[in-house]
Amino acid sequence: MTIGSTVFGYPRIGPKRELKRAVEQYWAGTIDEAALREAAGDLRARTWAELSELDSVPSNTFSFYDHVLDTSALFGAIPQRFRDLGLSELDTYFAAARGRGGAAALELTKWFDTNYHYLVPELGPGTEFRLAGDKPVAEYREARELGITTRPVLLGPVTYLLLAKGTTPGFDPITLLDSLLEAYAALLGRLHAEGVEWVQLDEPAFTADRTSAELGALRRAYRVLGGLPGRPKLLVTGYYGDLGEALPVLAESPVEAIGIDLVSAPDTSVAVPALRDKVLVAGLVDGRNVWRTDLRAALAKAASLLGSAGEVVVSSSSTLLHVPYDLEAENLEPDVRARLAFARQKVREIVVLGKALRDGELPGDARHETPRPRRDDHVRARIASLRPEHRVRAPYEERAAAQQARLGLPPLATTTIGSFPQTGDIRRARAAVRRGEIGEAEYAARMRDEIARVIDLQEDIGLDVLVHGEPERNDMVQYFAEHLEGFACTEFGWVQSYGSRCVRPPVVHGDVSRPEPMTVPWSTYAQSLTTKPVKGMLTGPVTILAWSFVRDDQPLADTAAQVALALRDEIRDLEAAGIRVIQVDEPALRELLPLRGKDQPAYLEWSVGAFRLATAGATTGTQVHTHLCYSEFGEVIGAISDLDADVTTIEAARSKMEILEGLEFPRGIGPGVYDIHSPLVPGEDDVVALITEAVRAVPGERLWINPDCGLKTRGYAEVEPALRNMVAAASRMRSELG
Repeated sequence: MTIGSTVFGYPRIGPKRELKRAVEQYWAGTIDEAALREAAGDLRARTWAELSELDSVPSNTFSFYDHVLDTSALFGAIPQRFRDLGLSELDTYFAAARGRGGAAALELTKWFDTNYHYLVPELGPGTEFRLAGDKPVAEYREARELGITTRPVLLGPVTYLLLAKGTTPGFDPITLLDSLLEAYAALLGRLHAEGVEWVQLDEPAFTADRTSAELGALRRAYRVLGGLPGRPKLLVTGYYGDLGEALPVLAESPVEAIGIDLVSAPDTSVAVPALRDKVLVAGLVDGRNVWRTDLRAALAKAASLLGSAGEVVVSSSSTLLHVPYDLEAENLEPDVRARLAFARQKVREIVVLGKALRDGELPGDARHETPRPRRDDHVRARIASLRPEHRVRAPYEERAAAQQARLGLPPLATTTIGSFPQTGDIRRARAAVRRGEIGEAEYAARMRDEIARVIDLQEDIGLDVLVHGEPERNDMVQYFAEHLEGFACTEFGWVQSYGSRCVRPPVVHGDVSRPEPMTVPWSTYAQSLTTKPVKGMLTGPVTILAWSFVRDDQPLADTAAQVALALRDEIRDLEAAGIRVIQVDEPALRELLPLRGKDQPAYLEWSVGAFRLATAGATTGTQVHTHLCYSEFGEVIGAISDLDADVTTIEAARSKMEILEGLEFPRGIGPGVYDIHSPLVPGEDDVVALITEAVRAVPGERLWINPDCGLKTRGYAEVEPALRNMVAAASRMRSELG
């Protein structure tokens, strides 16, 4: 087979987050560039060795921060403000990712419908693409020296342009296609001269709805690249959904192979005559979830495709970037473990399927039966008894009056999103209790001391609505997973969210319920320390599911309703304990939005319904907040309004309040004025400038002043001056506005 078993990509952080540690040590100045590059080289070598049993091994899937930023660097599209800093090539790259020396970082947003974040390219009429780097060539050589022939992976040129933003009003980056194709052609020529046989070009943008002009750009791109006289063979992939109209466009182009996702879109039609002369790389093993593959069903699907293409080969449905490394490292309950497969196990499944497709049958040990998910009849009875009124609160005007009478907040009220920095002392205490070196009582005492310190700091800074800082929480989803039935948590199941930021998504393996209150003791303790309102902090049902690996045996809407009922019970208990403000975070609401428009109304109906099921039990005088971050909110602004939260806080600092342009939002809104994903500390004037933009769109009595996101990943040396500047700016604007 031209390309036998393969994967579209692989995790790059290392099985024990080795890349995260090396990069952060470099940022801290404790290792130099040579040591960082040596650590990266070790990780790449280990990855290629692990994948060597595949018939085709991908390369250039490694990144120090983000593969979209890598593409910008490769083709000379790093904005001038970072090049003007006079830094080394590597430090210029990191400056674009994180900001430096007054140069604001590139905008960060979600990668399609995943929890990975990419850095948005900034392109304008003056952008001139050129082949400015050699990363794909260098990594191919590096693998070859280890005796492994690889297939370099590139972000496709049309997807790259569709992910970019214009630097001037009305500019469409797709107009730069011809210039970019020249740079891609130069790279393909270099790779061909190096002896590369296959190159993979990823075009996931075409699993979403696209205009005829955008499909025309795809057609032109692959006619040009496919028509180059000296080039490697081209595999073009479209994962995260159905390629739809883009599939015949690619099939009619002169590329040699097309990769499709048959997990996200199992009913994809491949009845395209032009495919009969091409290799069809069938994504049959789920690249985004952790369940074992039904190998018999996958083999039957692969066999059914044999007459549709010149060749059929087996792959993951998408890059394996989205799943943890290795199940063997985990100590999980046997009936849960028996249902799981992480990246290494998925590679083995693909190898087995590839051989079975050639041999005609699976080996005996691959014909397994897996345990069924756990069932809770009480939870199912509660779901069955729900009525429409369980998702409805009193009108907003009535709630707003009751809340103002109860809280007495000023215009331009200030708050934070929830978490405060997780210090070394906090992490050491958590590790100590996990190892049994201190007891639960000692751990709780240390967390209460931290909460008291955070409350005192917020009082001193002058914030209006306080938080307890969440020192007891390792992660905003995992914390709740550890307190809910139906979830399992891993010890080493890390996946990359952005840059060096990694998360450990829990696994939803059965029906969900809440055995006892999860947050009430911490919130009530914090409230006892101040007369100012302290927010009860919860993670919303959609986000808990989006940032977990969710059972695939029932509709996601059903699982969301189960989580929502558990949160509804928690809100009831927080209110009973005297908490007056409760925040239910839903940063992933946009993230799960289906890529195809026809699928979006049903999703928005159940996702909004789950949030309202969780919050509609709150009394009129309880102020319900929600938080959303790092997504293109304009696409779901109607759904955000339908959540019916009293206050909605959103990311807005990096985009300079662009989200507020033309926004008509009927309730309280807090567009972030402090970008917490950058180490830069905003000055008071910087914050005033953002508030000035915001008050043009939102009346002061409904405008809140807050950071973009939680402060967990920052240090107090940045957080304290930033919050003081934020509060000072809000006070100054109150005076100016009268």
